[in-house]
Amino acid sequence: MPERNCGVRGILIGAVVPAVLLGAARGARLRAEQNPAEVPSRIDPKAQQVIDRVIRALGGPAFLNMKRLTTRGRIYSIRDESTSGFAPFESAVEYPDKRRFSYGKRPPVILVNNGDQAWELDRYGQTSQAPEQARRWRISNRYSLENLLRLRIHEPGILIQPGGVDFVDNVATQALDMVDQQGTQLKLDLNRQTILPVRVTYRVRDPQTGDWDEFADVYSDYKNIEGIVTPMHIARFLNDERVSEIFRSSAHYDDEYPSTYFQPVQ
Repeated sequence: MPERNCGVRGILIGAVVPAVLLGAARGARLRAEQNPAEVPSRIDPKAQQVIDRVIRALGGPAFLNMKRLTTRGRIYSIRDESTSGFAPFESAVEYPDKRRFSYGKRPPVILVNNGDQAWELDRYGQTSQAPEQARRWRISNRYSLENLLRLRIHEPGILIQPGGVDFVDNVATQALDMVDQQGTQLKLDLNRQTILPVRVTYRVRDPQTGDWDEFADVYSDYKNIEGIVTPMHIARFLNDERVSEIFRSSAHYDDEYPSTYFQPVQ
C-alpha cells in the first residue's frame, strides 16, 4: 500500500442514542439555527455528578487546563478487519482545532490542520487535503475526548442525560446520552469501576449523500502522564467497521511549538 494512503483518517462507529432523544436532537438543531447563543444547556443533575467524577478521574484541573498534547507511536490502517498498512507517527495537537501529524519515513507525510484549513505535504510537494479527509478530521476532533469533556459539554443547547449500562470490549460500562447544539447524537460509555471513558460514539449526516455515518472512538490502556490520565490506545470505527488503531508509545503535555507549526508546510 502506498505510504501516503496509510489510513490517517480518524473516525469510528457508534451506538445509537435512545429514541427518546431524537425529538430533542431535532429541536436543538432548529433552535441553534435560529439563535445559538440563546439556547440553554440542559444537564440532568445525576449526569452532572457523573461528569464531575470523570473529570476528576482524568486529572481534574490538570486535564481541564492543558493546552497541547504531543504523542508518538504507531498507527495502523485496517480494512475488512485486516491490517492494510502501518507506520510510525508523531502528532502535535493544540486544542481546540490545530494539528500537525506526520507518519512514515524518509520523508514522512505531514498533515496540517488549522480550523477549516487543511494541507498535506509528501515527497511530491504540498497540496490541500482531500475535502472528505479534512471533514472527517474536523468531525473526529470536535468529539475527541479532550474537546468533548472540556468544550462541547459547556456549549449552549447541550442536552445530557444518564444512559443505560452495557459491555464494551468486555468492560462493564455506564453511559451518558447527549445531544449537542448541532443536533448530533452522542453517547459516552464509562468504565463502571474506574469511571474512565471507554467509548465515544456520534452520528453525523454526510452532506454529499444525506446518509448517516456512525463513528466511534474506543479508548484504553490509560497511563498517568504528568498528572493527566491519558489513553495510550485508540481504536477508530466508521459504520461498525474498524478503520484504524493508534498505539501511543509516549505522550507529553504543553510542549512549546514553533509559531509556524500549524501553517502551510514550507
